[in-house]
Amino acid sequence: MNPAEDYILQQSEPHRSILLHLQSVIERTVPDAVLKYKYKIPFYYVNGRRYCYLNQSKDYVDLGFWNAAHLTVNLEYMTTAGRKMMKSLRYKSLDEIDNTILIEILQDACSVGDKKFWK
Repeated sequence: MNPAEDYILQQSEPHRSILLHLQSVIERTVPDAVLKYKYKIPFYYVNGRRYCYLNQSKDYVDLGFWNAAHLTVNLEYMTTAGRKMMKSLRYKSLDEIDNTILIEILQDACSVGDKKFWK
């Protein structure tokens, strides 16, 4: 089994369900995304470049975006949580996930995938 998938399946509920849902939406929205296991968490790559990561931390799941400095859509739903460049969506339950917002952010992240990490 892919270590990234194993990471997802080893999480307790509700985190496992959140991670599985995010995985499904990411892979439907960005069919070229490749799931890898980097830095001890699942990371998606598009065209060989880091795209986003999934991380269960404390009591939430973090969907972080690598080129977040360039994102322009739905920023009010994202958190920096003390980080300078990374932004993420945080979910504590499946009910918190708005697929429309999630898909718009995923598409925005794809559109800036060729830009550098720093602005």
